[in-house]
Amino acid sequence: MRVVDSLPWRPEALLRLLAGVLTCVLLGAWVGLLWRAWPQARSWVLWAMALPGMAALLCALWITRQPIRWETLRRWVMAFGLSFYTGLILLSLAHQWVGIAERRPGLPQLVLAGLSFQGAALVLVTLFLREHGTGWRETFGLRVRPWRSMGFGLVAGCAILPVAWGLQLFTMAILQRLHVEAEVQVAVQVLQSTPDWRRQLAMAVVAVLLAPLAEEALFRGLLFRALQGLGYRRLAWWGTALLFALVHANAASFAALMVLALWLAWLYDRAGNLLAPITAHAVFNALNFVALQLYQRIGAGV
Repeated sequence: MRVVDSLPWRPEALLRLLAGVLTCVLLGAWVGLLWRAWPQARSWVLWAMALPGMAALLCALWITRQPIRWETLRRWVMAFGLSFYTGLILLSLAHQWVGIAERRPGLPQLVLAGLSFQGAALVLVTLFLREHGTGWRETFGLRVRPWRSMGFGLVAGCAILPVAWGLQLFTMAILQRLHVEAEVQVAVQVLQSTPDWRRQLAMAVVAVLLAPLAEEALFRGLLFRALQGLGYRRLAWWGTALLFALVHANAASFAALMVLALWLAWLYDRAGNLLAPITAHAVFNALNFVALQLYQRIGAGV
């Protein structure tokens, strides 16, 4: 079964959804900064940047919830841009003032980042669908052979794992030969340095449950389908795959994530049910998490 190529959503609503997700990410970054800089958070200088910065982003988020008419699009873009970039610039200045930009974030900050991105995306996607008088089941084909789709996703998630690992190792080898630092993703680094199983479990919940739901709904369920509906089939495949890889911000995993995104889009296109790529994505992340745990235990001689 192929994904329906019609475009059931208003383009301006899709624009507001993406702008809202970006705004929530920055709000999460502000909260994470204040958390990490708590000893310095009593300084009036930091709060002089934090309060107007977060207020500007809350204003930007409110703007994304307002409908756009094409005749007022320019005014909407200017209002959102002013609020969004005010929050972004103040956040950048606060990072420089606190002096923690080079420090690796801890597990609480990574969980917070997941909630501000994937958690916010789930909420905003749900609101987006309500605006259009529909829901997850109807939009993403969740009633189309659900058990078969999940089984399809289970097999597909296992199948793509060795391919992704091989691509990541190959990419890291190339980067090393080019004398480019090739680090694993920050989340992996933090998990490797976090022995507390309860904290690791919190990260696993984000990676295995929250991320697949939110990212598949956003990248495959909405963006991929919208671009197909507009007739941009190549852009739907390659554009959403590129965006998916860029969002994870890791050079060593870039090629592997591109292939994973194309694989997940193919699953959705074939199954016609978003449960297929959601399951594959969850299995992929779960197996990576288990492999990391085994690697740590072997390395520790357990």
